[in-house]
Amino acid sequence: MKIKQIAILAAIIIASTTACKKTKVVPDPPVTPPVTTPTTSRADLSRDSIFLYAKEVYLWNDKLPTYEVFNPRKYTSSTTDLTNYQQELFDITKYSNPFEYKAGYTSSKYSYIFDRANKNPTAFVPTAIASVDLEGNGNDLGLKLGAYGTSSTDQNAYALFTTAVYPGSPAALAGMIRSDRISKVNGRTLGANFSTDRDFINTAFAANTITIEGTKYVNGVAGAAYTVSLTKASYKSSPVYTSKVFTVGAKKVGYLAYARFSNMDNSKPAFDAAFNTFSTSGVTDLIIDLRYNGGGYVNTAKYLIDLIAPSTANGSVMFAEYYNATMQGGNAKIMSNQPLLDANDKIRYQNGRMLTYADVSYTVANNTENFEKQGPLSNITNVVFIISESTASASELVINSLKPYMNVKLVGETSYGKPVGFFPIRIENKYDVYYSMFTTKNSLGQGDYYDGFTPDVVEDFDNPLYNFGDAKEDNIAAALQLLAPNTPVTATAVKTMSIGGRAVNVQSLAPMKPLVDGNEFVGMIQTKHKLK
Repeated sequence: MKIKQIAILAAIIIASTTACKKTKVVPDPPVTPPVTTPTTSRADLSRDSIFLYAKEVYLWNDKLPTYEVFNPRKYTSSTTDLTNYQQELFDITKYSNPFEYKAGYTSSKYSYIFDRANKNPTAFVPTAIASVDLEGNGNDLGLKLGAYGTSSTDQNAYALFTTAVYPGSPAALAGMIRSDRISKVNGRTLGANFSTDRDFINTAFAANTITIEGTKYVNGVAGAAYTVSLTKASYKSSPVYTSKVFTVGAKKVGYLAYARFSNMDNSKPAFDAAFNTFSTSGVTDLIIDLRYNGGGYVNTAKYLIDLIAPSTANGSVMFAEYYNATMQGGNAKIMSNQPLLDANDKIRYQNGRMLTYADVSYTVANNTENFEKQGPLSNITNVVFIISESTASASELVINSLKPYMNVKLVGETSYGKPVGFFPIRIENKYDVYYSMFTTKNSLGQGDYYDGFTPDVVEDFDNPLYNFGDAKEDNIAAALQLLAPNTPVTATAVKTMSIGGRAVNVQSLAPMKPLVDGNEFVGMIQTKHKLK
């Protein structure tokens, strides 16, 4: 049986990956409901707003019932406003079935709401969605962990591995890398029972300091023991885990492992450095590793597309965004309550008048992006993307946009499936609501990949024994074979590890259901808006 990785919430996680670093006071006029209802509290008005905005901006707004039928003010059972708002938003998304919601879901697949006060790097929020934000800020130990089952009979036996280390973090500065096995934390031995160890691991990695003991794996084989003591710190992190050039037969293959579509200030320097190296090395083919990349900013995704695309695509349609009919027709009058902010979260003005999101054009014509070739690589025709169930949104946008213009192949697991994007709606000047607002389609009108992209080569094992950029790692080896068939890699991937003094075939172990979800941002944020 094949193993299933268990994602562990291991970093000090943040609630906001999109908030500005300083709180701005933004006007927030109350929204008047369409029927006469008693105004009892600010929370009641916010519950009204969450529904009334959805009636005009939600991608599937035509499926929503009337205000009276939905009754937003019924969401009062929780002790916190945020929990009530989250439940209301979840119930709104149920009307999208079968897109954002399907029977059995316990939370929205795309839409969400968060309290802007809980933003990185000021807070640890265990249920949040990212560990390094989309501005490149981290405030944690810098580790992403995975647990792997080690017994075909005991479903709780496991081995804990580092699956990613965030550049610039305390863990990175201490020399930790993907493929480091962790056997002890603060003196406690791990591996016997994941169910009992999980909460201890989460708490330990959320603390200010930690001591880790384990084994370094080299070429897939257990090597030297190590001990590190880490202290939580704020840091700036590059979104690129690593980049390198492989020589495979007569080909030069560029490899880029990319964590998130952070803002251009954070991503562009790393992109440019990698692609300049690819150019000077004579790269003819590319592997883009997006296995943990849940998305980010649309403009950053466009820049990466322009770096990869051949020059022959220049000027052609890259992708288009499709808002609902209400938005496209300019009839979302409620958007006049939302000031139009610039990239620095400041209100925009035109001829002395404050602009609002009602001044934005939501037509397809004004939300179509064309290729604007960037970078020194002009003749790449083959690109392989490494994907997983964590590959979402802006990552999938890159793949879909390039398909009409290049030979695009996929290796790994079926991707997340998120062809929709959004921008924030702010209520109470405190909460940002991200409704699913638009869907994207490539130049051939292809989109709607709500169930994800199916890989051309299935590799459903994220092998923790090898670092990013190692040609022997299962997914990378498969990608290289696609680009250079029948060209041997220097060594085959080792699929065993030593657990308790015995060899374990890591791909023949009992699959274990993930007990803790991953902790990367999932979304596609539009910040570029054209006025009517």
